[in-house]
Amino acid sequence: MTGRIIFEVCIGSAEAAIAAQAGGADRVELCANLLEGGTTPSAGSIQLARQRIDIGLQVMIRPRGGDFCYTDGEFEIMKLDIAMAKKLGADGVVIGILNPDGAVDRARTGELVELARPMNVTFHRAFDMARDPYQALEDLIELGVDRVLTSGQEITAFEGLALIADLVQRAGDRIIVMPGGGIHERNIRKIVELSGAREVHAAAPATIASPMEYRNPNCFMGGELRPPEFALEVTDPSRVRAMLGAIRSQVPSPGRPRTGFRALS
Repeated sequence: MTGRIIFEVCIGSAEAAIAAQAGGADRVELCANLLEGGTTPSAGSIQLARQRIDIGLQVMIRPRGGDFCYTDGEFEIMKLDIAMAKKLGADGVVIGILNPDGAVDRARTGELVELARPMNVTFHRAFDMARDPYQALEDLIELGVDRVLTSGQEITAFEGLALIADLVQRAGDRIIVMPGGGIHERNIRKIVELSGAREVHAAAPATIASPMEYRNPNCFMGGELRPPEFALEVTDPSRVRAMLGAIRSQVPSPGRPRTGFRALS
C-alpha cells in the first residue's frame, strides 16, 4: 500500500457521480434516500453512473431505512440487488446485516459476500450498531469482507476517532478500516492523520434551488419531517477537491497513527 489516501465520496445520483469524478474522487458509493442513511439505488441510476464515470463504483445494498435486522423477504431482495449491481458493472457492493443481539449476522453476510464476488465488499455503518466492535471486526475479516465503514460507533468519525485508530491498528492488512460520518474540509486531515486510515469516506453536498417556477404552497410529497420541496442536494466538485487537497499534502504514511495519539486499549 502506498502513501496515497483513497477518497470515496457518498453520492445520491448518477449526476453526483459525474461531479465527484470531476472533483478528483477515487471512488463513489451510490445510494438512494440519503436522508435515511442510504438505500439501494435504482437500476437506471447504477447503469447511467457506470456509463458516465471511470472511477470505482460501489452500490449500496440496503432494502429500507431503519435497523439492520432483515426479514427473509428483505434478504432475498438484497441478493437480487447484488446480482443486478454485478450485471450493471458495479465494482463493489456495500452491505450490512446484524442479528437481534447486535452481532454480525455471519451466515447471511457470508452468503452475500460469496454472491458478490468478484466485486469487492464493504460492510457499512451497520458496524456502528454492533454490540462488540472488536468481535464484529474479527467476524468480518474471517468472512472475507474487504473493508468496513465506521464512525467509531459515535455520531461522527471525529468523535469516534480513538476507536477508529484502534481498529486500524488491530486490522493491519487483514481488512481496510475506512472512517466515515460527519467528515468535511475542516476535519478530514486530522481524522486521517490520527487514525492512520488508508481510505476515507465523505459526502460533498451543496444545495441548489429547484428549477420549478410554479410552487404549490398547499401540498408536499412524503412525510411531515422532510427536506425542502424546492431545494435539490447535489455533489459539489469544489468540496471534493478541497478535501483531497487537505489529505494529500504532506500527510504521514497511512496505517500509522500520529505519535502522541492514544488509541483505546
